Amino acid sequence: MPSRLNRRDFVLTGAAAAALGLAPRAEGAPAVLQNKFRPVVISSANGNKYTHDGQETCVARAFRLMTGGSDVLEALIAGVNIVELDPRDTSVGYGGLPNAEGVVQLDSCCMHGPKKRAGGVAALEGVRTPSRVAHAVLQNTDHHLLVGAGAQRFARQMGFTVEEDLNTETSRRLWLEWKRRLDPEHFLDPEKRAQSGFEAGRSMVRDGLIDPAHYFGTINCDGVNAKGEICGVTTTSGLAWKIPGRVGDSPILGAGLYVDGDVGAAGSTGRGEANLYGLCSYLIVEQLRQGKSPKDAGMEALRRVKANTIEKRLLDPKGTGNPKFGLNFYVVNKAGEFAGVSMYESDYAVCTENGPETRKTESLIPGPEPTW
Repeated sequence: MPSRLNRRDFVLTGAAAAALGLAPRAEGAPAVLQNKFRPVVISSANGNKYTHDGQETCVARAFRLMTGGSDVLEALIAGVNIVELDPRDTSVGYGGLPNAEGVVQLDSCCMHGPKKRAGGVAALEGVRTPSRVAHAVLQNTDHHLLVGAGAQRFARQMGFTVEEDLNTETSRRLWLEWKRRLDPEHFLDPEKRAQSGFEAGRSMVRDGLIDPAHYFGTINCDGVNAKGEICGVTTTSGLAWKIPGRVGDSPILGAGLYVDGDVGAAGSTGRGEANLYGLCSYLIVEQLRQGKSPKDAGMEALRRVKANTIEKRLLDPKGTGNPKFGLNFYVVNKAGEFAGVSMYESDYAVCTENGPETRKTESLIPGPEPTW
């Protein structure tokens, strides 16, 4: 993998720190703001994994552009474009794992805190960067969500290149392997067929063909600048091998992403249906409004998801009563305080004046996610 941006080279100089409103500080001491806002970009772990020309990851690019004066949302979208365009991440954009018919369908939404506007697309085919199409919906329409063929038609009208197929050799090979394991010649009743599809995917995870994070994978990226302007974006290829037309939480305002420019932002990755049921990103921002810290607000959402998970097929087969799926939230408030929280042990990415980092989340349930 290409080398990443060197953290030491990223640390701000005195002049740059002054531009961000950071008071001079001793090495290792916390930054002190001359105003009450600390610039930060937070994202899912893949936001600090994939690079552009061997130099920048998503969070690094977004932070650089945002602190350089770019609009916060435009900076965040430029960041997630790195992941959308990188075929090595099979959970987002180009080369994302396709649906049950082998078609890559992409979802995304974005929210602009200061402008109090939003845009989203779902089940979009043929465009590698759905986050940019979602942004075009925000900028050019009176709507918040376009789907399917209508979203593709809109993208074409806006000048986006629409391709016949977004599969890569890797995503197509993995889909064919899944089809072989599922045995598509037989049509089972809905419950058994869903379980068969899950088991086929799980066996591929066990065999090391799929990263578990990419089975439900997504990227969420949120940021706040030195003016306290908050924005966010979420983009995904959705659940691997999903029913064609299935839409998860990622493009839904209040679920995959929610931003209130006066309070903060929250976004998610993991099992979308669990998040949709509780509109957890909205819940988290409302918890921030009531004065909770980012960590405590995120943990409240996870507790509610756990309490709402009662179906046997969704519970740990070992009888713990815990969900057998992962769910992560990435939270930032207007002051620039942030947290990554998760159902089970996981990672997240963040970039501050100290440079890009990958950190461990705070987990609701100790230990790793139940074995696939």
